[in-house]
This record gives sequence, C-alpha cells and structure tokens, in this order.
Amino acid sequence: MQIRPLAVEGAWEVTPRLFPDPRGVFTEGFRVDHLAEHIGHEMAVRQTNISVSTAGALRGIHYADVPPSQAKYVTATSGVFVDYIVDIRVGSPTFGQSDQVWLDTVDRRAVYLSEGLGHVLACVEEGTVVYLCSEVYAPSRERTVSPLDPEVGLTLPPRFDPVVSDRDAGAPTFAQAQAQGLLPAYEDCVAYRRSLG
Repeated sequence: MQIRPLAVEGAWEVTPRLFPDPRGVFTEGFRVDHLAEHIGHEMAVRQTNISVSTAGALRGIHYADVPPSQAKYVTATSGVFVDYIVDIRVGSPTFGQSDQVWLDTVDRRAVYLSEGLGHVLACVEEGTVVYLCSEVYAPSRERTVSPLDPEVGLTLPPRFDPVVSDRDAGAPTFAQAQAQGLLPAYEDCVAYRRSLG
C-alpha cells in the first residue's frame, strides 16, 4: 500500500497493492495501521456511506463544522469518479487550493481527507463510492459551498455536464461562506487532529 500526501495539507492518496490470480483480484482496501503512520492517529470508523451516482453527478463542496467535523476515506467500488479535495480552512498554508484523484476499479485508489477539508465528487461513469467516516452524520453541522464557483476553479473532466442537487445549487460561493464565517479555521482543525493522537 502506497500512501502519498496530496497538494492540500491534511489529505492523502492511497494506492493499494493488487494481487491478481485466475479467480480475480484481491487487495487490502483499508489498513488503519498504515494510514495512522501518515495521519498521526488511528482513524475511528463510526459510519459508512454508500453513494450511487449517474454520470454527470457532482456532489459537494461538502464539509462539517469543527469540532468534530468528519474525516473521510473514500473509494470507488464501480464506475469512474474524480475526487476533489478543497482547502476551505481559513489560515491554512494551502487555503483556497485543491487537488484531485481519479477513483476507479482499475487502480482502486482511495482518498483520505482530514477534518475540515471540503470534498467534491464528480461521476464520470455511473458507479458507486464507499465512504468510511470518522463521525456519524449530523445535519446541524453539515455545510456546503458551490462546486461551480469560479473562484474555487475546479477543472471538471472533458465533456462533463454537471448535475447538482438543489442544496448544492443554492450553496454560497467560497467568498460568501468566508464572509459569513461559515468556513472552519485551520488552527481549530489542527488542534482537533492533535487531540486524536
């Protein structure tokens, strides 16, 4: 299993080793001990989510208030997705930046994103994504920023015609969310992560 940091501080790409044989392929999709070597603590999995998307579905930018927010470990079990991690943490050294990882059933990569980071999924080919979450869903703490905000500037896949939910379509822009004090503070995110170690 190879784990490499992404351009956004607090996010990692996980590429598992694949073991093919005449029956198919085996791989370890999640190893709490290997991940802990990079993130500084063991990820507690308190909820799993299964999201089935049609081609063109665009989900995000989603995040939750810190503390406790919700760290996520995301992988595709079918289809093809682009996973975007957006640094929405005010005061972060990578504030306003994003990075992306293609998730599919060829390389079977996963993405880990720490508490307080923004998350977007773009479905390129119909499929299913599984999330391991460090906290249970709490509607009162859930937030969203428009994934189509030009200031965020996500580079969507070629010929991608985004389909967004009403909630995401009506979400504030990045600048509006910041002006309204809705974005998490980097120092709060780091302090919370340290408390888990």
